[in-house]
Amino acid sequence: MSFFQTIFETIDMRSFSNLWFWIALAAVWSMASHYVLGVPYDMVPRAARHGGTSERDLEALVRIRVRRLLFVAQVSGIWLVALGAAALSTLLVLGFWYGVEFAQATFLVCAPMSLVSLHAISTARLIEMADLDGAQLRARLVLHRRVTQTIGVVSIFVTAMWGMYRNLSVWPLG
Repeated sequence: MSFFQTIFETIDMRSFSNLWFWIALAAVWSMASHYVLGVPYDMVPRAARHGGTSERDLEALVRIRVRRLLFVAQVSGIWLVALGAAALSTLLVLGFWYGVEFAQATFLVCAPMSLVSLHAISTARLIEMADLDGAQLRARLVLHRRVTQTIGVVSIFVTAMWGMYRNLSVWPLG
């Protein structure tokens, strides 16, 4: 067996039967639900419990992240949407029209994450416009996290169902 055969057997491009794909999928959604607008979620309950410095730290970090997110959306939002739509369209066509399993897997990770990104921009705008702080800010961050987790659960379920279908449909019979 050659070196390249060993490498390509180790890095199996059939994503849905590859353990690394499922580990990466779990890591992506774990990180997405832990970092709410880029702020570690553990700061939210700590601010609610301790108040004072913890509350001010949370508010300051959220303000920084909100301003940065809105700045990026304002300056290059149209380009990011256009490039994201082109990439998702390419993955969709390659994956589900031409049957490229790697493109299917990538699409099933990236499409829901794009929804989370759009929801993050919406939440950032709401926080900025309403000038939320204290309990209202924490409630908005909790709501954002729950929406992200809901999208994640649905995404993982759909990905698992599609992955099982793909694995069972290509399984060699006899």
